[in-house]
Amino acid sequence: MPPPRYHEVTRVLVQVLALNVAVAAAKISYGYYSGAVSILSDGFHSLADSFSNVAALVGVRVARKPPDHEHPYGHRKFETLAAGLIAGFLVLVMVEVVEMAVGRLRHGGMPQVTPAAFAVMIGTVLVNIAVTTFERRKARALASEVLLADAMHTRSDVFTSLTVIVALAGSRLGYPVLDPVAALVVVVFIAHAGWEIAVSTSNILADRVVIEEDELRRVVLAVPGVLGCHQIRTRGSEDHVFLDLHVWMPREMRLDEAHEKSHVVKDRLVERFPQIADAIIHIEPPPRGWR
Repeated sequence: MPPPRYHEVTRVLVQVLALNVAVAAAKISYGYYSGAVSILSDGFHSLADSFSNVAALVGVRVARKPPDHEHPYGHRKFETLAAGLIAGFLVLVMVEVVEMAVGRLRHGGMPQVTPAAFAVMIGTVLVNIAVTTFERRKARALASEVLLADAMHTRSDVFTSLTVIVALAGSRLGYPVLDPVAALVVVVFIAHAGWEIAVSTSNILADRVVIEEDELRRVVLAVPGVLGCHQIRTRGSEDHVFLDLHVWMPREMRLDEAHEKSHVVKDRLVERFPQIADAIIHIEPPPRGWR
């Protein structure tokens, strides 16, 4: 990918990091002050957003390096690994939240629920909605899986914060047990976000098919002189795909003509699917008995 893309991804991550730190600081500070385990757990969730931003920044910085002798396919998967680290941070947050919630359920306690608590939570919800919308839009525009993963993580903050607000209202009405219960609900949202990120990154690392075979075949068969194709394989991320396939040429076609035709096939494929970073075309005659 061209360097400007990585500069833009980095710029977005730095902006989001600053907002996530502010949101986490507000929640954690007020959580300790008020004794509300739900706010405190939501603050740790937001803090994980900040840690994941740092991990993503490191991953993007490495991913922008050009291919070298030891990494002929480039360093793009480091960005995918950074997205995977976000899922790892979510697991740590889940453990912390469960411990705090179970402790409150066992020993009891009443948090201080004041108008300031609602102001903090509503304010941070509005910030998170703005961050999620901004980051998802940039993720689509830049076709960045690490921005998309981070946006998914931040989106979970919105739902967990709304849950905390409901729990605070319940505590104020005389049901303090809702405070630790809300913290456990936060765990469910965190687990869902972590699962989505884990599935997305594992598909890339496991070389799952990126572009459907039939879509590629239609482009290849539209090239005059091409008889067919098979053994079509794609791997990589949605915006950075490696492709290889076998193309059938007439047996009587000269090698130089077949070679030139293969370049036409490659150009057509890249034109139709600009996310293809490289395509290897194997030339061969059609199988015996082919009609």
